[in-house]
Amino acid sequence: MRGQISRCLVLLALAGLLLALLPPPAAAVDVQAVLAPFPDLAGFARLLASSPVARELAGRSSLTLLAVPNADLPQSPSAFAAAAGADLADVLRYHVLLEYLSPADLRRLPASGKLVTTLFQTTGRASADLGAVNVTAAGPSLGVVRSPAPFPGSNATVLGSVTSVPYNLSVLAVDGLIVPSGFDLAASESRPAAAVNITRVLADARGFNVAASMLEASGVVEEFEGDERGAGITVFVPTDDAFASLPAGDRLQSLPADRKAVVLRFHVLHSYYPLGSLESIVNPLQPTLATEYASQAGRFTLNITRSNGSVAIDTGVVQATITRTVFDQNPVAVFAVSKVLLPKEMFTKTDSSAIVAAALAPPPPAASNSMPPEPPGSARTPPTKLSSPPALRGNGTNGTTASLPPASSSWAKGTSVGWRCIAFLYLLPVLLPLV
Repeated sequence: MRGQISRCLVLLALAGLLLALLPPPAAAVDVQAVLAPFPDLAGFARLLASSPVARELAGRSSLTLLAVPNADLPQSPSAFAAAAGADLADVLRYHVLLEYLSPADLRRLPASGKLVTTLFQTTGRASADLGAVNVTAAGPSLGVVRSPAPFPGSNATVLGSVTSVPYNLSVLAVDGLIVPSGFDLAASESRPAAAVNITRVLADARGFNVAASMLEASGVVEEFEGDERGAGITVFVPTDDAFASLPAGDRLQSLPADRKAVVLRFHVLHSYYPLGSLESIVNPLQPTLATEYASQAGRFTLNITRSNGSVAIDTGVVQATITRTVFDQNPVAVFAVSKVLLPKEMFTKTDSSAIVAAALAPPPPAASNSMPPEPPGSARTPPTKLSSPPALRGNGTNGTTASLPPASSSWAKGTSVGWRCIAFLYLLPVLLPLV
């Protein structure tokens, strides 16, 4: 009995020793918090935060993030991705390796390199091993990351280690963005891009049910396809929470269909602006699609500025911020905004901070031959020159006088009675002696 107890104690001791020697289980890390202390990676961090990739990383661990410093980022990351027929979110997923690689691990790589799966492989859109990258050693402390199918923009050099959370997250700096391989560049350049179905984009992104239903019911979304062929479009889409937080007096849902269409057009810029362009926009006052339908220039504009690290949008009635990028592929950019953008031409803010719908009836067009209205209480100015009525004038041919109008016959009768009275006065002295 004592021997069995001793053996159990020995086994328990060995198990405790093995557990102590093993590394602790990996826990999910906050990538944004890890990148925050490095201002040189602020641009790359903003791209992550404005894309769905940030949420996809929230529940993962044992990752290697290939971060691109500000100086090595393309001026327009979205345009860079679109040139290869890729989506910016997929490009960012290609920079997330589903394996922890420290600088020491890079130095131990074989000469042929190592194929490492990326987050892009999890989307199901990468066939074979096109969702993986080949990492090879390029010196004592450097490495090269290559796509399996070589083409321009298919590799980047590892500049060094930025930081690490052991066994959870390793951040390596690379000298440029890497585009996922497997896209037919020749076909994408020769074939015009199909119009983006904004309603479907919102349905796939989730959290935009109200906006999607309003767009579909209004028919405004059909106007976007024509605008995409020009300079592109930028769409600001309120989330369902933004619609739920509308003040009770705004009466947006009770507006007529044509007025709702104006509000929806007010959420669209008639040009393609990726997030980086909005952050550094030169002219903050931007016209919208609703401006094109306005009778005067300068109406239905958005004031877009950068505030506290975010893009702020001021309508004159509400102030909203861009919360994330929903879709960004030239020539279409779709951003989620924290509030419904209500134009000051249609809504007004009262002293109690409530927002109410303003009078929307447009003024009637002024007729070219109409007289200006007279001020109330004013008297008409009398004519400065009198003229005889046309009926009393000669016809200019025979010198005869025109007949009197019916209204002048009473005047003639009055004249005859007067002459009779005068005659009676003359005869009165003659008649009195006879009486």
